[in-house]
Amino acid sequence: MIERDIPVEKEIQCRKWLWGFLFCLTIVFSESSLAQNGKFILMASTIGPIDAGIVNVLEDQFEKETGIRVRHVGAGTGAALKIAEKGNVDLVMVHAKSLEEKFTSDGFGTERIPLMYNDFVIVGPAKDPAGIKGLNKATEALRKISAAGAAFISRGDGSGTHVAEMELWAKAGIKPSGAWYKIYEKGAEGNVPTLRYTDQQQYYTVIDRATYLSMRTQIKLVILVEKDEALLNHISLIPVNARKFPKVNKKDVQTFVAWLTSPEKGQKIIRDFGKDKFGAPLFFPNSKEWMKAQGMK
Repeated sequence: MIERDIPVEKEIQCRKWLWGFLFCLTIVFSESSLAQNGKFILMASTIGPIDAGIVNVLEDQFEKETGIRVRHVGAGTGAALKIAEKGNVDLVMVHAKSLEEKFTSDGFGTERIPLMYNDFVIVGPAKDPAGIKGLNKATEALRKISAAGAAFISRGDGSGTHVAEMELWAKAGIKPSGAWYKIYEKGAEGNVPTLRYTDQQQYYTVIDRATYLSMRTQIKLVILVEKDEALLNHISLIPVNARKFPKVNKKDVQTFVAWLTSPEKGQKIIRDFGKDKFGAPLFFPNSKEWMKAQGMK
């Protein structure tokens, strides 16, 4: 159980999700971090935005402007929500709509709040043995991979990426199985190690574009299928329900959420993140406030 009066590391990442739910979490807090006015938020975040670097950037700028410290625990979406179901965090940043809706309907979270999005891509070896390069539909690509028996890697860990992958297989009318469909045993460690392993093996996988771009100079895999609406990857915020867990820092969470969704604050940072390094943003702002400011519904 997380105690709120012992030391916290700036970068805490819990990356172990055991099937059947045996999730062990140890977090250390600094005594002074909560002693003064409770200005501290602990967030469970899906791993992709952490690996991309945007979570740190948002946390640091928010603390600079408000004096409220935010620190995060990194885990796949399924595991992040399980942590929140224990009341051990104040807020979650996740990306699996079906899991998010269940989390809120079960009373653990107050509401799903749109924050940002990017997209998934299907990557594979340049020789492309399944012949999927340039296809417009991800489901068609998956059918061809399955028909060819071309090796495919899945995170298989209940993360948002894994949920998105399984939804794509379902839309394709396929239950993937057999020697060609491989579960990466360390998939719970995140998209970066999964993509690195997929590259080593020269297999196919579904991965978020931000992870691919951040690693493209280190790997040989190429993007083969992209820009299908079915590949969009929406990332949401969900405040943990303070009525269910009275220790939740509701006041500061509300301040953080308002800052993250503000067109002039968090959304502006999201809009520009990655442009200097990659020539294009890694994420796109998507809050209701941002959409309204852009004249969009």
